Amino acid sequence: MIIKHQRGRGNKVHLLLDDNYEVTTDINFWADHFIPDGTEITEEEWEELLEEINYKKALNKCADLLSRRDHSVKELRTKLLRTVDEKSADRAIERYKEAGYLDDEAYCKKLVEYLFTVKKYSQNHVKQECYKRGIDSSIINEMLAEFEFDAVDTIEELIKSKYADKLTQENGRQKVVQALMRKGFSYSDINNAFYRIEDE
Repeated sequence: MIIKHQRGRGNKVHLLLDDNYEVTTDINFWADHFIPDGTEITEEEWEELLEEINYKKALNKCADLLSRRDHSVKELRTKLLRTVDEKSADRAIERYKEAGYLDDEAYCKKLVEYLFTVKKYSQNHVKQECYKRGIDSSIINEMLAEFEFDAVDTIEELIKSKYADKLTQENGRQKVVQALMRKGFSYSDINNAFYRIEDE
């Protein structure tokens, strides 16, 4: 098989085998792995080159996704598999884990803190959000145990801030109770928060 390359738009480089387009990589990769046009390569050599191209693609995709926000390992892997093969995805993930940019425990800790303190979620809701991101249940439970959370305090704060106007509407209290239960808070905790507010 005869390999050739063609410059594409931006920093893209298209590779051809026997004048048929096969794959696109970037100029940095091609500078490191350059093969002169017209070189004959074996099937094995081509497969090795293709594997490295896909690995570089997976690394670049990891960098792009992690620059936008933190991800769990499972989240990142799911997104990678939309554009790269399984082997390349797993190699890239291991590389980023070794470099310390991918850590489910650290990610879960930040997520739990954000959902409790900023979003004001219930413990059940926080658990669900962590599960959705593919974090292992043992890590979730460990992080929840570390975080001090008072459901009644949170509900009281939500009633006074987010739901104060709703209480003045017809059937306001019932609507607020339903809204809080949808957030995963228990009926008893909601009632306790109302009792506390009324006592004040």
